[in-house]
Amino acid sequence: MRTSLHATSLESPKVDVTDQEILRKLETTDWSFESRIIQHEVESVHPYPAKFISDLPAAILDALPSRPNTLLMDPFCGSGTTLAEGQRRGLQTIGVDLNPVACLIARVKTAPLPKSAAQSAAMVLDKLGNSAALVPLIPNLGHWFKGSVQAQLANLMQAISEAPAADQDFLKLAASSIIVRVSNQDSDTRYAAVDKPVTGSDVAKLFERACNKLYEALERRDYDLVNSRVIESDILSFDCEDLEKKVGIFITSPPYPNAYEYWLYHKYRMWWLGHDPLAVKQKEIGARAHFFKKNHHTADTFIEQMSAVFEIMNFVAAPKAWACFVVGRSKIHGLIVDNAKIIEDVAAQAGFEPFFRTERVVKSSRKSFNLSHANIKTETVLILRGAQ
Repeated sequence: MRTSLHATSLESPKVDVTDQEILRKLETTDWSFESRIIQHEVESVHPYPAKFISDLPAAILDALPSRPNTLLMDPFCGSGTTLAEGQRRGLQTIGVDLNPVACLIARVKTAPLPKSAAQSAAMVLDKLGNSAALVPLIPNLGHWFKGSVQAQLANLMQAISEAPAADQDFLKLAASSIIVRVSNQDSDTRYAAVDKPVTGSDVAKLFERACNKLYEALERRDYDLVNSRVIESDILSFDCEDLEKKVGIFITSPPYPNAYEYWLYHKYRMWWLGHDPLAVKQKEIGARAHFFKKNHHTADTFIEQMSAVFEIMNFVAAPKAWACFVVGRSKIHGLIVDNAKIIEDVAAQAGFEPFFRTERVVKSSRKSFNLSHANIKTETVLILRGAQ
């Protein structure tokens, strides 16, 4: 069963709410979300497998009090789900992510609709029929894209590069959203080449539809677009001194070690958009490739990484800040690793005390979270509170 989402802006609880009231709200929440809230249209403008479902940050924000003049931060913001939910509740937000495709999605979802986006989209479509751009040098391109598709994608990217700068994120996101559809990649959750009935002519048709869908979704946001900032960075290299305000609430779902490779499933999107996916792979926490090389990563690597994350969080946190993590187990070379326990232990060393913990069932239909090597069936919702 799915219930409707309130269209108007929401508010977080007042600061003076008691711990008992907060716990009552948290304990009576169905964290498996058998009755899903209908997500806002902005959540479906671009594929992003293994994403944070909007119900999770929404439920947390509806239970926790938000201190005035502080930020909501997601240090692994992905496609910006936490940022969008915070923005709907009038909170200033900041997100950090290494993946440039994730940052593109998050920026567009939380920024005002460019005034000339529709005109720029029309201009790009008009140029497609009269362009002959050079196809970029991308590894193994012929295996994943038919020749006519390569040519039209090159024309599309060239036309987008000539559009006004203010419109380019909008146009790039629409283009990025169709790249897997026009490729030979089976799907966004299966990295295998198959024969698909696509040709170069499909590029323009699908791009036009993507622009229309994106424009309508952004236009229908009927809440104030409170300032939201997206920083493309490895969180471990994040400049802590770059924030003007302290963070009152952290809500995030860190990558599970050896469970999912965000860089891999967005690899050709990154290349077409002019980014280097191999550089992203190198720094991506939890990527499977790190666990199958000489001197491979282990659970101790994740402990070290989370310790560094909490060091950063401590530096930017307001007094008694909330730190909320949603994380599942990992399977590393046959051993099951309780990532929530790792985070809880690391948090304790950083001065964050446990406030609430529960398990949620991950729906079997979420194929990207139920990989055979990981067997992820549940996640832990872990809420911690910082020191004075």
